[in-house]
Amino acid sequence: MARIQRRPPGRGVEWEFETLVLPKDFSRNVVTRVLVERAEHGGWELDRLRIGNDGKRRVVLRRKIIRQRLTLFAG
Repeated sequence: MARIQRRPPGRGVEWEFETLVLPKDFSRNVVTRVLVERAEHGGWELDRLRIGNDGKRRVVLRRKIIRQRLTLFAG
């Protein structure tokens, strides 16, 4: 149901993407709850939402990848 991919860095920000395909029999309220849950607990934000001819919702979520830099202390 979910697929996660990483895109190469561009313009100083690196994003991680997750693709969800939600069936057409999910109500709007259920889809909203799923997306809110991902946003609140996983740090995801909505990048794209498409509803296909078959009624399936294809959702692309994204979140920033935060890299820690190695710091050396001269002491």
